[in-house]
Amino acid sequence: MDSMRTELFAVFFGLALAAAGCVGTARDKTNGDPSGKDRIEAQYPRPVNQVYQAALDVIRADGTVVNQTVLNGQTNEVNIIGRRIEGKVRESTVWIQVQQLDPQTTSVMVQTRAANGGSDMDLAATIDKEIDLKLRR
Repeated sequence: MDSMRTELFAVFFGLALAAAGCVGTARDKTNGDPSGKDRIEAQYPRPVNQVYQAALDVIRADGTVVNQTVLNGQTNEVNIIGRRIEGKVRESTVWIQVQQLDPQTTSVMVQTRAANGGSDMDLAATIDKEIDLKLRR
């Protein structure tokens, strides 16, 4: 009977670990809570470089830029179709992915993770609004 309880406990423990799992981020995967909304997406009628610069300025003003990446290995300014920014803002990790949909339309995805691994939607919404305001100036 004890061995059956031990096996049952091991199964439940394994399921709990699997449920915690990994969460996809703009950059890679990280540990965290896979349930619930964790990102905000928006589109702007601007070229990718303008939107990227606005996003970069927002992260620099609010926190620290940790990493910048060019998507699809493009290095020529003319051919860049997307970029990623990873930063730290108020002890949360922030990922911003800026991607060209067409020459005059750009998509922005803002994703945040608090220090405890959960999402920080308030911060994601704030950053998204700050990007929008910067583009309107």
